[in-house]
Amino acid sequence: MTDDIGAFVPGPRVRIEGKAGGPLAGLTFAAKDLFDVAGVPTGGGNHDWPTGRPIPTQHSFAVQTLLDAGATLIGKTITDEVSLGILGENAFDGTPKNTRAPGRVPGGSSSGSAAAVAAGLCDTALGTDTGGSVRVPSSFCGLYGIRPTHGRVDTRGMLPQAPTSDTTGWFARDAATFARVSSVMLGEEIPQKLPTQLVIATDAFGFADADVAAALRPLVMKLAALVGHCREDIMAPPGLSVWARAQRSLQPVEAYNTFKPWLDERNPRFAFSVAKALVTGSMISAADQAWGTLMRQEARGRMAHLLPEGTILCLPTTPFPAPKVGLPLSVLDPLRDRITCLCAQGGLAGHPQVNLPGATVDGLPVGLSIIGARGSDASLVAVARALENAA
Repeated sequence: MTDDIGAFVPGPRVRIEGKAGGPLAGLTFAAKDLFDVAGVPTGGGNHDWPTGRPIPTQHSFAVQTLLDAGATLIGKTITDEVSLGILGENAFDGTPKNTRAPGRVPGGSSSGSAAAVAAGLCDTALGTDTGGSVRVPSSFCGLYGIRPTHGRVDTRGMLPQAPTSDTTGWFARDAATFARVSSVMLGEEIPQKLPTQLVIATDAFGFADADVAAALRPLVMKLAALVGHCREDIMAPPGLSVWARAQRSLQPVEAYNTFKPWLDERNPRFAFSVAKALVTGSMISAADQAWGTLMRQEARGRMAHLLPEGTILCLPTTPFPAPKVGLPLSVLDPLRDRITCLCAQGGLAGHPQVNLPGATVDGLPVGLSIIGARGSDASLVAVARALENAA
């Protein structure tokens, strides 16, 4: 199989056959280059990261789980450097092509995984989501994607960034495959029973571009008809930007602490935007961290109040479609800030979130997200499956 879109890491392609007869037999998958694969260096999207590190001797939990279920690994995919990115542009390995939005970024940091699935190079792919790195590429590439409940899926063998926000996620083009993979990764059957109440996050829809909100409206109406009872409410009473600031007060500090020993030892090469993120993390004050921790507690309380059992909330996954490739940093920074405003609840509250494809703006994919109570991951997947079947 050729890689015409630059989704896979350069060099020899790894292939490992899945166990025969499993529930995922016949499916192929790729793994973001943050997941350990035995006998293969974990590159982390930065050519200095593997230097001096032992080659893994066993697979990560996520890779092993899919192999044991019968899926075949066909390669490792490009990631933003050490997962510190949200748009999918990598100065070392290049930007994977977004076949659903030519000339546009695929979204990061799980850029290669999303691009490979969107292009049909594999059936599913593993990604990670700390600040939006599965949700954003799912929206930009028109895919099903999940950020599970924080702590639900074992992250052993996955390169960490900010452990209190890190999660393992995955992508698929269709809801049936998404449900099959999700059942294996979550370790439970996807139920037939659906939630009975839908909350529409009016602040999030108001924050998104008007054409995005309009494009998602038919999908919201279908979702409301499927669930039954529907109401509107505000997701973040203090303000979406306040929640985003709280996440930016916590995640960069953890990222800096994660990579500080490497920085001290190797003084590695980075793209400017990645170096900037680490420097920012090193300078966040204890007072700002304490405030961020309090706001995280507030966000968790708010999301728990909005999402009792049987209730889901919907919002635009991203405020706009995929931006063009190669935009200047002065243009990209405000775009990243806007994306964080719609993604911060993931890292703050840790609730499961699924991106639903099915809408476009001028031919460019945009996604609708559904969020449920902590632990309701399988129920969200059931909604995705039912919604596609109802189309």
